[in-house]
Amino acid sequence: MSRTSAAAGKALTSSSSHFELFGLQPAFALDHKELERAYREIQSRVHPDRFAHAGDAERRASLQWTTRVNEAYRTLKNPVQRASHILSLHGVDVAFETNTAMPAGFLMQQMELREALEDATETKNASALDGLQRRIEESAAELEGRLGERIDREKDYKGAAALVRELQFLHRLEAEIDAAYEEIE
Repeated sequence: MSRTSAAAGKALTSSSSHFELFGLQPAFALDHKELERAYREIQSRVHPDRFAHAGDAERRASLQWTTRVNEAYRTLKNPVQRASHILSLHGVDVAFETNTAMPAGFLMQQMELREALEDATETKNASALDGLQRRIEESAAELEGRLGERIDREKDYKGAAALVRELQFLHRLEAEIDAAYEEIE
């Protein structure tokens, strides 16, 4: 194995978190430009094109490294996945599948938003979908701010888990709005 690929492989295999892989401090508030820079730098070292004429083992290792780097990058770019990763580093399971308890006010808001989405879809009202999307984006931004406070400043990882589940709900609703746009076109 070449010295470059050995060094890249050591950095990748020794990293226990996505943040370590990119040389970033584990924090919810993330410098996206720094993440992008680190991602591109690592990709330039491990991309399979660099190992096209290498042996089978090096090509296979390059594919594994690239997969790991891409997975870590996608995780850190996504606020729900980034928060879940941070919580898991601190031994907290967000429990998306098993813990569906939500504050009553949040559940009422979700029901209202879903009804509005259904109405907008049935009436093919793109303007109403635009308004819903703006509301969700505003709610998500506010929730991400609260998550940053809870994780980065307060270090309340267990308390942050409920906020991550709420943010996941909002992201699902955003995906449903995207599907509704396609349906009405």
